[in-house]
Amino acid sequence: MDDKHDGRMTKEGIRLHESADFAGMNKAGLLAATILDEIAEHVFPGQTTAEIDRLITEKVAAAGAQSATIGYRGYQHASCISVNHVVCHGIPGPKVLKSGDILNIDVTVIVDGWFGDTSRMFVAGELPRKAERLIQVTYDALMLGIEAVRPGNTFGDIGHAIQSYVESQRMSVVRDFCGHGLGRVFHAPPNVLHYGRAGQGPRLEEGMFFTIEPMVNLGRPETKVLADDWTAVTRDKSLSAQFEHSIGVTATGFEIFTLSPAGRFHPTWA
Repeated sequence: MDDKHDGRMTKEGIRLHESADFAGMNKAGLLAATILDEIAEHVFPGQTTAEIDRLITEKVAAAGAQSATIGYRGYQHASCISVNHVVCHGIPGPKVLKSGDILNIDVTVIVDGWFGDTSRMFVAGELPRKAERLIQVTYDALMLGIEAVRPGNTFGDIGHAIQSYVESQRMSVVRDFCGHGLGRVFHAPPNVLHYGRAGQGPRLEEGMFFTIEPMVNLGRPETKVLADDWTAVTRDKSLSAQFEHSIGVTATGFEIFTLSPAGRFHPTWA
């Protein structure tokens, strides 16, 4: 069903999808997750982020899908690759990975008109202890946010679950970027904040599709965007990590569309 012809919306302009639409999102999410599974072996010291992106571009084409990011607001890559203190929207290029570098790889594909959007953390070589803890806290924060998804809860409940946990670990949640609605479009209402107060914001309803994608910094939460108008970095140069799943609200809770088929969503899977 084409979103443009489906009029079911909340008063906040959040689309409520039909039960049949979950299959389309599962198919798109599976491809995005599979590509990230397959790219894991190509992340190693000496590799360039441009080569990782080239391989992702090939995999999207081989699957008969489209990249949602190539051509989006002038962007020319099939992934965003954010290394160390880059928070998000890192542009693939000649940068050579060093042992101990951590990186978030973010991929969005379009399959039969549905958008599958996911990102996860990878490590080149040996994972430093400090980075390992940051990655674990970020992963746990994402899963706590997802566990707050059920009809009747609010988007503030999601943000509160993430923020309260991260800050209890003496880390910070980035405020400048958020999750978003998606489906047959890349970005749609609502904005999914990764901080907030329990009970605040729109109520979750069955059929909502959106991403949860917390960015967590070892230092302060402030970011700045570089001159390329894409790359966001931590102002204090502290390490940053992010995980992202695409979610659908079901009658009793949630469905994750972007689960790793190979169980490689967390970088310590090996």
